[in-house]
Amino acid sequence: MLDLDRLAEALAGEPRYGGRPLAPLTDKGLAHDHVRLPGSGLLLRIPKQSQFGYAAADNLAYQAACFERVAASGHGPRLDGVIAPGPGLPMGALAVEEIAGRPAVLPSDLPALAEALAAVHALGLPPADKRPPLEDHEDPVAGALAEIRFQAGYLGRAEDLDLETARLLRAELAWAEAFAAEAAGHAQPRRLVLTDTHPGNFLVRPDGRAVIVDLEKALYGAPAIDLAHATVFTSTTWDLESRAELTVEEVAGFYQRYLEAAGPEAAGSLRPWLLPLRRILALRALTWCVLWSVEHRRERRDLAASAGRDWAAGRSDEALIAHVAGRVAEYLRPATVEAMGREAAALGQLL
Repeated sequence: MLDLDRLAEALAGEPRYGGRPLAPLTDKGLAHDHVRLPGSGLLLRIPKQSQFGYAAADNLAYQAACFERVAASGHGPRLDGVIAPGPGLPMGALAVEEIAGRPAVLPSDLPALAEALAAVHALGLPPADKRPPLEDHEDPVAGALAEIRFQAGYLGRAEDLDLETARLLRAELAWAEAFAAEAAGHAQPRRLVLTDTHPGNFLVRPDGRAVIVDLEKALYGAPAIDLAHATVFTSTTWDLESRAELTVEEVAGFYQRYLEAAGPEAAGSLRPWLLPLRRILALRALTWCVLWSVEHRRERRDLAASAGRDWAAGRSDEALIAHVAGRVAEYLRPATVEAMGREAAALGQLL
């Protein structure tokens, strides 16, 4: 849990950020604490863990690059500075622009989210030597599948997992493996993508422009995965402030608005990938739930700690952990998995 006294001590040697009042925000995420610096227009993002398994300094460098690159779209907070790891801040912190806005309201804010994603994806693909330190998936489907395979390795260790859910997920994994093999022989759209685009990660400014404020997972990969993550059931019902169950028609409208904003050329290259990568994203989300259900129950999380990840409740508010546990249990019900599959099939009739 965040210790404000230790944080104040850690910031004392930082001329730009030390000596200011500290106003922590409600704990809403497993990966970061957020602390306002009132009067400065800045927010501290303090990692609890590295979700990519990086060492502290590398994790900060990665996240700083994410903020710098996404800010060029006009839909991400400005990076103000990097505070190196040290006593009281073992994983360091980023100081970023505090966005004055409200949580996204669904479905009315779906067009704003679509336009924000289109603007980020329009930044294009820089030369290969300009992409590090961000991950660069030359084959975006294979890159997504690698994460899914790792998470699916927990299927046999999830003692409470319904057998039908396990069967459904293994069947989807078999489909994903076959699709990835086929996709490897085709040119795939690649862009700067955000990876974690559930609606709770957006704020909407008073002028209606959506800003994505959680950027530590950006990479070069498949834009269709961002679109799926913004609108699947596991995303739209994750965050209490933006929670909504979308109709298939509302989801189709989101995709159509994105394709209009992206323009004819981008839309044409993306269309064949929209539905299969929605299935890939759903499988990624559901296998993550399996991983979390195993890891957060372990008395000793040696595997997670060695990878720089720790899903332990001790790093987050108890209410947040209870919320995540409730969402994971709902998402891993066979009925939920089946309903997500039916939604994908119905969406195919509208796009």
